[in-house]
Amino acid sequence: MEDTRNPLHHLFRRPHRSDLLTRAQPGDLFILRNAGNIVPAHSSAYGGEAATIEFAVAALGVKDIIICGHSHCVAMQGLLQPEQIASLPAVSSWLCHAEMTRRIVRDNNGHLDGERLLTATVEENVLVQLENLRTLPAVGSRLVRGGLRLHGWVYKIETGEVFAYDLESGQFVPLAKYQLSTTETNGSRIPRNI
Repeated sequence: MEDTRNPLHHLFRRPHRSDLLTRAQPGDLFILRNAGNIVPAHSSAYGGEAATIEFAVAALGVKDIIICGHSHCVAMQGLLQPEQIASLPAVSSWLCHAEMTRRIVRDNNGHLDGERLLTATVEENVLVQLENLRTLPAVGSRLVRGGLRLHGWVYKIETGEVFAYDLESGQFVPLAKYQLSTTETNGSRIPRNI
């Protein structure tokens, strides 16, 4: 029997139903999932994420990439409280790719705590991972050439709401109010207030 009281129990058990969120048909979505929705920045060492994204963008011609975080993300809890994941060395190591998130949140959100701090961390991580995504050569090239749009979403599990990062306001807004800006295709980011 599983111990559902442990928050780590939910780390891999809460799949996003991307097909329901987007009303996509089978085969319409090319999905890459991992703990923390992390996209390691480009480096000399390639990993599965970079290879998967390169294949999607360069070979399949994917036109939209969505980094989708979610409420109550245990990986982001672990980023904020490393002692919670001390017994998970691979997860602890993996979260080094979210170090920028941790520092931005620590240095700019000291006034937040509890769920507000976790929400700010989830949102900031989506933006940091979008920045990392732009460092991948296949993505960067397509952004310059055109025909590729990047989106940052946060899925609120408890209500089913989806919030999209609105570049113009610098905030996450309900998906129904989200308007894709033409500047979102060139990799710009406007600083935001949490």
